[in-house]
Amino acid sequence: MEKIIVFGHKSPDTDSICSSLVMADLQTKLRGEEVIPYRLGELSEETKYVLKYFEIEEPKFIEKIEEGQQVILVDHNEFTQSVDGIENAKIDTVVDHHRINNFTTSEPLFYYAQPVGCTSTLLYELYKLNNIEIAPKMAGLMLSAIISDTLLLKSPTTTEKDKKAVEELAKIANVDINTYGLDMLKAGTNLDKYTVDELIHLDAKKMEKEDIKYVIAQVNTVSIPDVLKRKEKIEQEINKEILAKGLSLFVFVITDIINSNSEAIVLGDRCDAISKTYEIKDNIAIMPGVVSRKKQILPLIEKNI
Repeated sequence: MEKIIVFGHKSPDTDSICSSLVMADLQTKLRGEEVIPYRLGELSEETKYVLKYFEIEEPKFIEKIEEGQQVILVDHNEFTQSVDGIENAKIDTVVDHHRINNFTTSEPLFYYAQPVGCTSTLLYELYKLNNIEIAPKMAGLMLSAIISDTLLLKSPTTTEKDKKAVEELAKIANVDINTYGLDMLKAGTNLDKYTVDELIHLDAKKMEKEDIKYVIAQVNTVSIPDVLKRKEKIEQEINKEILAKGLSLFVFVITDIINSNSEAIVLGDRCDAISKTYEIKDNIAIMPGVVSRKKQILPLIEKNI
């Protein structure tokens, strides 16, 4: 029998990778047969830090799946963010914390979703609900994912469930939340090694509303001005992407993880989706207090577009 595979979204962040690894562990134990984790893109420096810290091998890369392949989706459900061929896959299970959009199946499935800060918070619950013991390394992965998605529990997406999960997982993984969490987040702010093309795709999600296609990309930093030193080249690459993909809008969000603010490079013919709320000068929108793509930026665009 062909093995079941599990993966997160394209341009994977730490939650997407960690959730794939954790879900594979959980489902292997529940089903009694091996479930294989995969990734749909390159790892970020933050994710590399996590896997090295807990001594875990990175998932293998997969670009396309065959018709009828049995799959489990974590940290996403929108087909535009998933693996090539997902429309013809047999989707067995979804565990996610995002909106449901552009998603259909031909057969019933297990779908577990809640409005929490991180997919790994839901995986933590599933271990508990199924009375499966959480190994220290799996606890470390889930802890890391929650810290990443909630910016050390500072994001407006953070819920009491996320806080409770972090507290218990830190004990199992035997790490200090603040020390480890800050070191992990800082590891992800070293952006100098990336080319401009890599930078705008590092954590980019393609969205679609009716016939309007747009991308929200986000990077974390401790110095927004350092990232904006490459503003002209970033704009050039974004404009290439807009033309190549037929996008109406590309929002490149640069988030200061220390001060919890963002600035965004906004390009395309639907910049009004941002400018209706934030003034745009020289293609830059200053967004005080904005750190969450899912809860702050995406709803804003959906409302204004």
